Amino acid sequence: MSFFLARIAERLIECARDEGRLSNLKGEHRPLDLPSGNPHVDVMTEVGHRVMAENGAIPPEVVMRKSLAEARDALKSAIGEAERRTARSRVADLELRCNMAAEARMRRR
Repeated sequence: MSFFLARIAERLIECARDEGRLSNLKGEHRPLDLPSGNPHVDVMTEVGHRVMAENGAIPPEVVMRKSLAEARDALKSAIGEAERRTARSRVADLELRCNMAAEARMRRR
């Protein structure tokens, strides 16, 4: 992570802590349960993802991909041309949004 992004992250964490948004979290004041040790995965990233998942923080891109999977399932089970047309339109819209989000994420790196 670049120096500037690290500074921004630290400031956001400090502000959240000062506002009390980091209090009373599940597992507070207990040691971290570190992963088994995959050498190809950064331990802090893996722990961060687990903590976010346990506290209900889901990235918007993950939510979009879940919606896309549901829309594809709806398209497969669509009966009638009008219903299929609506389902195809929904799938196309969600695919476009997912692709735009992925492209934006790649630009930020």
